[in-house]
Order: sequence, then structure tokens, then C-alpha cells
Amino acid sequence: MKEYRYRVFTDAIEDNIMKGVLKYGDKLPTARQIKEEYRLSISSVQSGYDYLIHKGLVKSLPRFGYIVNYQYNKTSSSHQSDLKAIPRDSVFRKNIVLTSQQRQHTEVTALNAAVPSDFLIPQKLVLRTMQQVIREKGAALLRYYPTTGKDELRELISKYSAQHHSKLKQEEIIITDGALQALYIALSVTTEPNDIIAVESPCVFSVLEVIANLKLRTIEIPVRNDIGFDTDYLDNVCQKNSIKAILVTPNFHNPTGKLMSNKTKEELYHIASSHDIPIIENDIYGDLYFSGTRPSNISSYDHNGLVITVSSFSKSLAPGLRLGWMSAGRYFSAAERLKFSLGRSVSPLHQEVVAKILSTSSYTRHLRSFRHQLELNAIKLVNHFNQFFPSDTFTTIPAGGYSLWIELNPETDMISFYKACKRFGVSFTPGNIFSFTNAYDHFFRAVFSNHLTSENLEGIKKIGSVLSS
Repeated sequence: MKEYRYRVFTDAIEDNIMKGVLKYGDKLPTARQIKEEYRLSISSVQSGYDYLIHKGLVKSLPRFGYIVNYQYNKTSSSHQSDLKAIPRDSVFRKNIVLTSQQRQHTEVTALNAAVPSDFLIPQKLVLRTMQQVIREKGAALLRYYPTTGKDELRELISKYSAQHHSKLKQEEIIITDGALQALYIALSVTTEPNDIIAVESPCVFSVLEVIANLKLRTIEIPVRNDIGFDTDYLDNVCQKNSIKAILVTPNFHNPTGKLMSNKTKEELYHIASSHDIPIIENDIYGDLYFSGTRPSNISSYDHNGLVITVSSFSKSLAPGLRLGWMSAGRYFSAAERLKFSLGRSVSPLHQEVVAKILSTSSYTRHLRSFRHQLELNAIKLVNHFNQFFPSDTFTTIPAGGYSLWIELNPETDMISFYKACKRFGVSFTPGNIFSFTNAYDHFFRAVFSNHLTSENLEGIKKIGSVLSS
């Protein structure tokens, strides 16, 4: 996919800033130096520096040039408790209080809802395409479509995945009512009640609810601040327990925003294949990368149909398009039967709309601007937390997706913290609902897929003052 030409130098500068190589106040190369080194036009260099200024990483000083404007967060250690590798009954703690009272439809922006706001949804594209489909298909949209989904849509998903080296066969793809239904089917066809599964930790609460409803037991595999998903921990767990499935979000994990490296993906697949354990990879955020190219899936290492990939267009197009899919591998027949029992056909209108969008360059054009805005939102939030929260606060730097994962000092009074959030009108998601343990009581998730208002940012500043007092 075509990228902005200036990213060839802005990515290098940003990487050095985030690693602490370039420090606050350091002078950066002049536009002419960048032009000569990277063989870019002056206008491209200027656009690149404007981009870094917009992100809050760089500042322009009259008659001096460009300097680093980002205060590197030196807090690199984590207070995270070690997880014990023991099977846990999935008794889900439904204590989502003070910050998650928005179960009804609302157009008010919040930092706890992992959905794109109206500000970021390509409304004209989706609605225009929907109108075209209705005119073209007419009453045909009122009939059942195949259980596995529209063939053209399945083919388009397969071809799109091939662009990032994922081996998703059209004949193994099933269209579902969202990614969560796909995940439910994947777990159902690979496990039985009371089976033990390995799941990343922290893990998004909607997935934990599915696990609880299926009456599965879990061993949580830590996603660490330094190394990400801990494959050594997983290997030890698989050797000592009868693990029936491994559930991960390798690309821009929710809530940490981390991207699993190709090396880790390969190691994970090797561990799973050596024990013949199916991997269920949730790739719902895979298209939302901030730099480089679209990351590959674990399925790209799979030659035995052991990996089930699930995804959706709800996060990348519009949440109201309840259209997900799964590539079921060797579990296709069982998944197809279960999908039929859950509802024969996914909305024909939604299938036709997504198929038409994927058949042109509209989707990739939308993603380009969408990712750009998400990245700007992310860095703005990171800067705000680093500037106004206590210095011992740890904030992850997301590589893509929707989420920031923030850790407060373990001595923080979390009841007072959430009361301050409510008082200043800022909604975060409490960390304690991302696990069946109590390992994340002093964490919270902030979502940057909404339009960040001045009220949001001022509220974060005021909450930081409360924490620092």
C-alpha cells in the first residue's frame, strides 16, 4: 500500500525519540540536510516535519530550526504482578463500575469504548455504497445468503490477505456476525466445557466473557512490557498442562497496543504445532498499523490447518457493519455446522456493501487516512499522560490499534482515582476486567479511536493533578 514519502525519515526520527536516543530539546537536521540524505523534495521534507509537529514530537523554533518536543518517559519497569501458571475457573468479575456505564447508544465521546467515533467513520463511503447496493440488488437482499457467506466476499478477503503474506484459502473462510461470533465458533469447535486454554494476559473483557460462557478454564500468558507475549512461559505451560487451544491477538493487542514480532509468531506456532494445539488468532486490528507495512498473521507459518484466524470490519469501517469472518482451517466443517445453528445467513446488505468496497481501492484509501488520524490521537494521549500524570506512571507506546495501557503506582487509591475520573467527565476502562486474576487492579485502558475533545484533555490534566497531590 502506498505510504507518505516523508515516512522514510520521520519513522527514523520517531524511533530514536521513543527509544530515548533523541532527547527533549535536541536539535534535528535541517530540511536541506534531510532533502540531501533521503533524496526528497523540500515540500516532502516540510510535510514530514509538519507531521512530527502535529504529533507533538517536534517543535519549530524561528531562526533555529527543529528540536525534539517530546519528554521521553524514563519509567521502563513495571509493577505488574507475576501470573501464576495454574488453571483458573472463568468466574468473570463483572465489576465494571464508575467508568463503563455507557451500554446504551450514545454519540458522546468516551475513552473507554473501543469503537471508531462518527468523526473517523467513512460515513459517505459506507452510506453511498449501501444506496448503490440497494438500487442494484433490490429484493435479492431479502433472501437468505449461503451459510458460509457470499462467495465473492470470501474471495476478496482471501486475495486481500495474500497482500500481507497470509495464507487464507477462500474455501476455508466463513462470514460471521462480527468477530466475537467468529471467536465463539472457534472456541466451541476446538474445546469442551472444563477444558484448559492458554490466553494472553491482559485480555479484552469481551473475549473473557465468551470464555466464561463456554465454561472453559484458563491459564493466562503474560504480555510483558519488554518482550511482549512470553513464549517461554507458554512453552512451560504447554508441557505441564493439557492445553486445548491458544488464544492471542498478535497484531496490536488489546489493551496494550503491542505488535508481536515475526520471531515470536514463529516461536508460538512451533510450540503449538509440537503439541498439536490449535491457535485462535484475533486479527481485528491488523489493518490499523501506524508505520511500515501491514503485519502478517500467524497463519502464514501454518501448513497443517492448525491456525484459526478471526477478524471483522467493525473496527476498520464502521461498528454498525456487523460483518466478521473466520478462516477455520482443519476445523471448517465443524465451524460451518455451528455457524448454521447460530443463524443461517449474515446480513446480505452488509455482505454486499463490504464486497463492493473491497473490490475497489476505496478501502485502502480510507485506511490510510484512518491510520494517520489514529496515530495522531495516540501520541496526543501519550503526551498528555506523560506530561500530567505522576512520573512513576507507565504508559505503553502502541504500534497500532485503538488502545493505550496505563499502569499507576500500586499504592494509588483506585477508588479515589475513578471518582476523579467521574468528576471530571473522563471514562477509562478499569484494568481489573482484563483478567480472571487481580493482576491489573492498578491499570486502566484509554481508547484513542474517538475524537479527542479539549474537555477530554483538560479532564486528564485535572485527574493527573489529583494523583500528584
